[in-house]
Amino acid sequence: MRTDAARNRAAILDATRELIAEPGELKLSAVAKRAGIGQGTLYRHFATRDELVGALYEQEIDELVERAHLLLEQHSPLEALERWFDQLAGYARVKGGVINAVESSVWADISAHTHTKLGRALNELLSAGAAAGVLRTDLDPRDVILLSWFLAHVQPEEWDDRVPRLLDVLLQGMQSTGIRS
Repeated sequence: MRTDAARNRAAILDATRELIAEPGELKLSAVAKRAGIGQGTLYRHFATRDELVGALYEQEIDELVERAHLLLEQHSPLEALERWFDQLAGYARVKGGVINAVESSVWADISAHTHTKLGRALNELLSAGAAAGVLRTDLDPRDVILLSWFLAHVQPEEWDDRVPRLLDVLLQGMQSTGIRS
């Protein structure tokens, strides 16, 4: 991809990330305007709104996966998981907008493709924590995905107060201290 095309694609995805979190329907004309490009440029990259939103969702998942690897290189397993949960919370805000913006049949395709990647990243975090003796050994990635679904149900006005507390409860429940597994 040419440099200007890559720059335009990144600007489109950044604009979509910002706009999708706002109330109301995601309009492609608003995305183009926010990205500082013409609508023709937007349509050359993404022919439909579903295609655009799917690309944003996949990018978010890829960033979560990459973040898991980097965090494990830089931090203890427990701290890596805690920091990864912070990233997951930010992703959940985008995911809520994605779910609202995409047709249910398209969502099923997007979701099936990305859950495998997310599961691998979670498995790496959980395995490192279990090996270090700080996380329960009876957890698997699907457990964490199911437990973290609360993020999709937190209202925007309560996000800043409620999400850190709930993530802390989740993380404490995953720790091995006093747990027989």
